[in-house]
Amino acid sequence: MYYRTMVTLLPVIDAAACCAPLAREPLTQPQADDLARSLKALADPARLRLLSIIAASEGSEACVCDLTEPLNIGQPTVSHHLRVLTEAGFVTRSKRGTWAYYKLVPGALDALSRVLVSA
Repeated sequence: MYYRTMVTLLPVIDAAACCAPLAREPLTQPQADDLARSLKALADPARLRLLSIIAASEGSEACVCDLTEPLNIGQPTVSHHLRVLTEAGFVTRSKRGTWAYYKLVPGALDALSRVLVSA
């Protein structure tokens, strides 16, 4: 039997925050909370490497089966890191047969970088 799980992705950052760099105007508390959640999701070397591998893969998509060897960590740990990245809105997950594929969310990293730009 096949069950489909619906996951609601959180926005990576509040839309108002993405347009105003930190140096231009102070963040509101909700904007700071959203930004902190996003940065916390990225604040792990394994998650940064996973994002990099996925982004560099053809179509910015990679099978979970191809993500364990490059990091030299076990599948359960890779799955945990991918879940954190998915919940933070950086990647999406699709299931094909027995394998899960992760795809970079278009613009997710761009939105974050616009907030951090000092111009």
